[in-house]
Amino acid sequence: MEMKWFRDMVGLLCPDGIAGCSDMMNQSLFLVGEIGGNDYNLPLLERMPLDVVIAFAPIVIAKISSTITELIGLGAKTLVVPGNLPIGCIPNYMFVFRSDSKEDYEAETGCIGWLNEFARYHNKLLIEELERLRELHPGVTIIYADYYGAAMEVFVSPQQYGIEHPLVACCGGGHPYGVGASARCGRGKYSLCRNPEKYGSWDGLHPSEALYRAIATGLLRGSYTQPPIPTTANSCTPLTELGSSTKYKPL
Repeated sequence: MEMKWFRDMVGLLCPDGIAGCSDMMNQSLFLVGEIGGNDYNLPLLERMPLDVVIAFAPIVIAKISSTITELIGLGAKTLVVPGNLPIGCIPNYMFVFRSDSKEDYEAETGCIGWLNEFARYHNKLLIEELERLRELHPGVTIIYADYYGAAMEVFVSPQQYGIEHPLVACCGGGHPYGVGASARCGRGKYSLCRNPEKYGSWDGLHPSEALYRAIATGLLRGSYTQPPIPTTANSCTPLTELGSSTKYKPL
């Protein structure tokens, strides 16, 4: 559906055909995703068996691949393709799959280990597919954005990023993770935290602005893109505007 919308937009921008917009396509940066999150959220949160959800991953990867191929066919030359976030660190998941067994949790972060393992599996399949596409399209720059790795830096060392509650939702309430069966952001008797920049999650499902900033900095200035964005020929130049610190700054 989104590709159909994009084709419709290209038709408006290029009334004489895609050939007349080759410069625009060549010089544009295409962000393809993050794709897969919602394909997994519904079945996992509805407690569908994990082996069934794992079987969805190749289908999701195939759709990402065909979308990239279609964009390249339209003239795209530089694409950023993000992997999935560490879902084992997301408050909604931590509430639904809370456990009394310490073995279910990562010692370093407190996140649910088997959920993060599934996110890494998706990302592994995606990286392999992107390598295949690079071989098929040597004149195209396909950049993998490691959302997982960039986010995990925060969950491992939240204090370095000014985050005091990495596994808690700012908007929600009722449970140590900031979410509950009767109170969630926008539903029931929910509450708002006083300092959103101190939290890793906004509403229990989406990262907070502070976490997103840390992820963006890791991608643009750090080592969480393959190949690194600063080394690509078409990369943006004013990356120094982000500064050397990931300290929260209001937009």
